[in-house]
Parts: sequence; C-alpha cells; structure tokens
Amino acid sequence: MKQLIILAGGMGTRLRARLGDLPKPMIPIGGKPLLEHQIEMAQRHGFTDILIFACYRADLIEQHFGDGSRWGVKIRMVVEREPLGTAGAVLAGYDLLADDFVVMYGDTMVNVDLERIWQTHLQSKADATLLLHPNDHPLDSDLVEADAEGWITAFHNRPHPADKWFQNLVNAGLYVVRKPALQPWTGSQKPMDFGKDLFPAMLRQGAKMLAYNSPEFIKDIGTPERYDKINAEYAAGVVQRSSLGTAQRAVFLDRDGTLIKEVDGLTSAAQLELLPGVAAAIRELNHHGWRAILVTNQPVVAKGFCTEADVVETHNKLETLLGREHAFLDRIYWCPHHPEKGFAGERLELKIDCDCRKPKPGMVLQAAKELNLDLNACWLIGDTTTDLETAQNAGVRSVLVRTGHGGRDGKSKAAAGVVADNLLDAVHLIMARTSL
Repeated sequence: MKQLIILAGGMGTRLRARLGDLPKPMIPIGGKPLLEHQIEMAQRHGFTDILIFACYRADLIEQHFGDGSRWGVKIRMVVEREPLGTAGAVLAGYDLLADDFVVMYGDTMVNVDLERIWQTHLQSKADATLLLHPNDHPLDSDLVEADAEGWITAFHNRPHPADKWFQNLVNAGLYVVRKPALQPWTGSQKPMDFGKDLFPAMLRQGAKMLAYNSPEFIKDIGTPERYDKINAEYAAGVVQRSSLGTAQRAVFLDRDGTLIKEVDGLTSAAQLELLPGVAAAIRELNHHGWRAILVTNQPVVAKGFCTEADVVETHNKLETLLGREHAFLDRIYWCPHHPEKGFAGERLELKIDCDCRKPKPGMVLQAAKELNLDLNACWLIGDTTTDLETAQNAGVRSVLVRTGHGGRDGKSKAAAGVVADNLLDAVHLIMARTSL
C-alpha cells in the first residue's frame, strides 16, 4: 500500500473569520472540506494508507472522516499533544512510516499526478523528492536552487537580498521521502520544519534531494485573499485541469523582442529590460491555467560571448522582475548552440547542428513530453519569422508581435497566422479564439 501523510495541525488564525471553530484543513472549497479533496486525490492515485497528523480540533476531522472506508482508503489519526513543526510531527511518528511515503500539508489545495512524482522518486533513488514550482509571489516564498540534472544544491529562505537574482523555484509543500534518510534526526526533541530545518540539514549531511519541477496546482489557503482566489480558480476549472495526468495547453514565448527589449547579442543580466505589458500578459496566462513557456536561442554561449551561468543569471532576473508583478513562467528552455564557426573564443563543442535551435521544434517537443501538452491546443508568440517557422514545424498556432524585429528579420518565408501589436494584445487574441 502506498502511504500518504497529511499534516493537518494548523489552527488557521488568519482565517478565523471564515473558519469559525473549524480546523484549517476543514475549510470548504467547492462544497466540501479541503482535506476531502486531498483524500479523494490520493485514492485516485492508489494512495490508500493515509496518516493524518492533527492537533487543533482533531475531533472534528475524525468525526468527518472516520476510518476512511467511505472514500476507499484506510485513515489513521495521530494527535499531537503539542506543536512539533511539520518535520517534528513526522519524526515523532517514525515507527508508523512506510519505507517511502508522500507528505502533504493539510492547508493546500492540490491537484497533482501523485503517481508521476512517486515513480520519478523511486527511479531516481533520491533520499527526498521535493515538488517545486514557480509562483506569483516568489519574493515572500522560500526558494530552492537546483543544478542542471535536477539535484537540489541550496535553499534560500525569505527574506531574499534585493541585489541577488534567484530562480522562481518555490518549495510547494509536497514531498516524497525515503524513511531511512530520516534516521539521524529521530532523536530530536525540538520542533522542526521540513523547509527551514530538516531539508537544509539533510543537504548538509550529503543527502540526495531531487527537484521535481511541476506546474500543477498546489497553493496554500493561508489568508482570506488566497482562499478567495483559490475558490475562484476552482469554480473556473483551473484546479481541475492542472494535473499532469490531464493534457495541458500552453503558450510558448520567444524572449528577445517579445518579452524583453531587443538587444543585439544580450550577454548579461544588466542589459535585460522588460517590455511594457509583459508581466500583465503572462499574469493572464497564469490566471487562466495556460502554461507560459519560454523558448529562446542563445548562440552567444557557443560564440564565446558569455557563459551558461550568465544566461542563467539573466533568466533569474527575468523571473524576479515578473515575480515582482505577480507573474511567472512555468518553464524556461534555451538552446546554447550555433552551427557556424569562425568566432574568436568560440566553443567548438557547442558549434553543432542541433535539434533544439529554432526553427527546429526540439524545445517545443521537449516541453510537450515533460508537461503532457496537447500541441493542437498550443500557441507560440514571437517577433521573428524564425519563430513563425518554429510554430509551423511544431504544429502549433502562431502570433507575430510588432515589437522587436516585428517579422522584418527575413530569415524565413513562414507567414503569421495572427499579428498583434505586443504581447498583451497577443494573449488577448488567443483568449478570444479559445474557449476557457
């Protein structure tokens, strides 16, 4: 039996006007308690052994769910006498844990393909796999740093320094953990939090921790504003469509001249400047459940003009600027290759005719595989004929924007399906042509 642990001890002080005497996990969404949504999702993915760690008004949770047989699962309640923190509660129940188990917070609205992250964790042989995602408030979120292979290298807890650019990769509060990896901390008597205490300690001790970057819906309901927003997104079907078990729709976005001011061969974060209306456009995509995916050629690396680290820092700045305006990109794909030789300082290992450099569709097809995209429902927005040809080669619809090159690059004979003045107008055109 696959095991799910739900940490349901929160009082919901900030939501007291909405909750009354209810514990926070029992707050209603779509006519049923939040915790019931989680249990139903668990059952759909075969997680039928459920431990609920509760504290405040645990009796109300137990009265509603009983032994779980109504939902086809086995529920056991573990009642904390005193708050132990998210990790402390799990460590205190160490003897009840399966060899591998999923941990979820009881104050998050979640629609995640649990089987997908479970199998990824088992295949990777990680000590812990953390579901991470971009969100619309990274400045007040705990951020995680991972290497190119997806292994976590650092945790950056808030507040964040104003002079550093971080990737918008947030600890979403859903984990798959290998029980033996917790053994060194089982004797701890002090409260511990997963994100702030246990995971950083595990990393310092050399634990292998995998970053599972997913755009699926997982948001906490901790404030009245967030609770209202989640209710609205549930009513609009955004929550229900978000699981990677359901085919997704996306808008692919070119970078230079589309999202940011065109610079001939941008090589550093200092040169990056958002175009007007870009954050508002991406925020529209986020709000309506579209995946916003950046696909960009960066031959400056192959030419030797800058390094991979420079491109990463540039993209971190882009994500930070968008985050300041409550917008986010679900994924960033970039190609460092360039087939033509003859540049001083060029990197010969990157001077290849690759499958990812636009107008080839490699980056689009990689995104489609990783995010279960329905390409028939996807669009690409760009400012060059190369972007238009990329869309044609990938089998997605295209919009040409008049910013940047405005289609005057002359590199391809591909024609624009739709033309818009800027990114925000392009997004509005897509929305008008697509049923939400």
